[in-house]
Amino acid sequence: MNVFDFDGTIYDGDSTRDFFAFCLKKYPRTWLSLPRTGICAAGFLLHLMPKTRFKQNFYRFLRGVPDVEQAVEQFWQEHMQGIQAWYLKVKKEGDLVISASPEFLLGTPCRQLGILPPIASKVDAKTGVYTGVNCHGKEKVRRFREQFGQASVENFYSDSKSDAPMAELAAQAFFIQKGRVLPWPW
Repeated sequence: MNVFDFDGTIYDGDSTRDFFAFCLKKYPRTWLSLPRTGICAAGFLLHLMPKTRFKQNFYRFLRGVPDVEQAVEQFWQEHMQGIQAWYLKVKKEGDLVISASPEFLLGTPCRQLGILPPIASKVDAKTGVYTGVNCHGKEKVRRFREQFGQASVENFYSDSKSDAPMAELAAQAFFIQKGRVLPWPW
């Protein structure tokens, strides 16, 4: 099985940040979340707040989106061109995305690409509350093993060294840098 990170790897950019910007333009009520997000961002950057708590506060903007499912579909109608060309050349039906981005945001592009449903952070799309652990680092390995047991990973692709635990599972690992596929930087 081939396994991929999503943001900065398959997708050219950060899908969560792009979705947030999309919602700010389309849904004025999302602006109400900005003061709290700013305060929490400062707390996170100063190491006063853990990452999951910061992200959960950030996702409060979803409370200003009347129909998140519809907003996600509209977002991907406009952003599927962000899927990188190198990925489209190697894509296979059994590919798996494993990402720290929220699951509710990645289901649509995975479905449109014709690949497996993603393993991603479980975030309530209406409230922004995490219903699980941020799917990052070693948590990606745990979630992969939970779903696929001892299945082997033939190739793993990511743009982040924080994905080293997943890279270690793979027969081959690749580092994505500005759309280029490079050997993993062990």
